[in-house]
Amino acid sequence: MHSALENPIFKNKHKARAYLERLLWADGRSCGYCGTVDESTELPSRPGFYQCNACRKQFTVMVGTVFERSHIPLNKWLLASFLLCASKKGISAHQMHRMLAITYKSAWFMMHRLREAMKPSGKPTPMGGEGRVIEADETYMGKRDGKPSKPDSFVSGFGWVKHPKIETQRKIVALVERGGPARSFVVDSVDKATVRNILFTNADRKSTLMTDEASVYPAAGANFADHQTVNHSEYEYARGTASTNTVEGYFSIFKRGMKGVYQHCSEAHLHRYLAEFDFRYSHRAALEIDDAERTQTALKGIQGKRLTYRRTNQAANA
Repeated sequence: MHSALENPIFKNKHKARAYLERLLWADGRSCGYCGTVDESTELPSRPGFYQCNACRKQFTVMVGTVFERSHIPLNKWLLASFLLCASKKGISAHQMHRMLAITYKSAWFMMHRLREAMKPSGKPTPMGGEGRVIEADETYMGKRDGKPSKPDSFVSGFGWVKHPKIETQRKIVALVERGGPARSFVVDSVDKATVRNILFTNADRKSTLMTDEASVYPAAGANFADHQTVNHSEYEYARGTASTNTVEGYFSIFKRGMKGVYQHCSEAHLHRYLAEFDFRYSHRAALEIDDAERTQTALKGIQGKRLTYRRTNQAANA
């Protein structure tokens, strides 16, 4: 990674702008206001500015993206994008503000903008298909309702005396295609109707569905090519090809990042953190996607999205 950080686009704002223009305008320079392509004139007196011949407005490559109206140099935006995409379990806003020499407030908002860029654009296509396997599982996040266990206790100091009430925790349902992408969702309740809607909306029913023994899956699973389960309550974690080890591996990465790196997340922003982990997992090294390619894909997602600080902060305080 250290050699990658020597790239001039991370150090020079003009080279960063030229790089982003080549990436986003590969099919022609488009106006960020009206969308007209290749109908603009470069302004020699203002490097990086163009005047649209259709709507007569002046624009840059940042207009119409999550970078719009930011006073942070573009090279720092590109560096932040690379660091976030290259860090398997994420990178904290405090770490980002130290590395980029910007305020913590700016780093916090910057990272939420980048997570917005990582969210899929448009209607997602179904996961899986004939001969493919999709694993589904649910998990819960929240504070433990009790005191930490003592070092000499049964759980060796890493558990809690009292487990939290499930109804008070944040609920997440995730789908992971074996050898493919991941999609996760914050839900109000893990019930049959919710799970059915998620599966039918996001998974091709020609797929084979793998779940645990939870009662919310059989009704929806009957509509798939096959539905296989493992019984975790009986300590069964794999039976032939039947398992949920892939989706549980995804949850492991997500929870290690949330607990070890981010440490705190308000419910209003949980969906953005999930989008971040979904994106990195869906563009992981196991799929032969390296850090640079992953970053390019994330940067292509900045177009057509806006996220203001006021709206983001209001959601956090809601």
